[in-house]
Amino acid sequence: MADLWASFALSPTEAALLSLIVFVAGVVRGFAGFALSALVMASAATIIPPIQLIPILWFLEMAASLQMARGGWKDANRTVALLLVLGNFIGWPIGLSLTTSLPVATSSLIALVMILVLAGLQLARLRIPGLETRTGTIVSGFMAGIAAGIAHVGGMVVALYVLSQNSAARTMRGTLVIYLFVGSFGSLLYLLYFGVMTQVSLWQGLVFSPLTLLGVWVGTKFFSPKWEPYYRPFCLGLLIFLAALGLIRMMLS
Repeated sequence: MADLWASFALSPTEAALLSLIVFVAGVVRGFAGFALSALVMASAATIIPPIQLIPILWFLEMAASLQMARGGWKDANRTVALLLVLGNFIGWPIGLSLTTSLPVATSSLIALVMILVLAGLQLARLRIPGLETRTGTIVSGFMAGIAAGIAHVGGMVVALYVLSQNSAARTMRGTLVIYLFVGSFGSLLYLLYFGVMTQVSLWQGLVFSPLTLLGVWVGTKFFSPKWEPYYRPFCLGLLIFLAALGLIRMMLS
């Protein structure tokens, strides 16, 4: 048993805590269409280094995207999603190179601050002018790629972009689903190139993915058009709380 936990690279307590976190994050992803990675990172970054969480989150996002891709494809603005993916491919290696070169405490701090700022900007419903063009869309994807490489929260940057387009909630949800699904293929190549995706990451991803899928399934059962106005404020408020709590924990430790 000791050898098993050693190969898993997490203590039993860490594994149990992360299991609960990924399930709850899956529920949120199921009814809101985003925030899976951000919730996991905000909840666990002070316990597990971001560089160790990022490959796990790749598996969780891919599993959730496969489960939700069919409905997302129907609702999404596919042209916008693919342009965002193009920018994402350019930005990913920049963010990942920063994460792999920084101390753990610094990368955790950057990840939490990034989540706090992005969630706050979305909650304030900030609309950034000039993003409606193709160039603006690719630039948004590029910034999302950097954010994804640092903390796997590119979806939140894309959510800011979609918010600026004044799109319907269902269209925004579908566009995010397609962006995360298609973008996962390119990010895998970068994770392998930088040596972040390892056999341990594979084992961890396979263990935690079913819990995420269960959470996504539960979350989709909760999704109802009449509650759409409340999904985003709830998710963003939760992210702000968790990120702030993580920062306070870091300052007190």
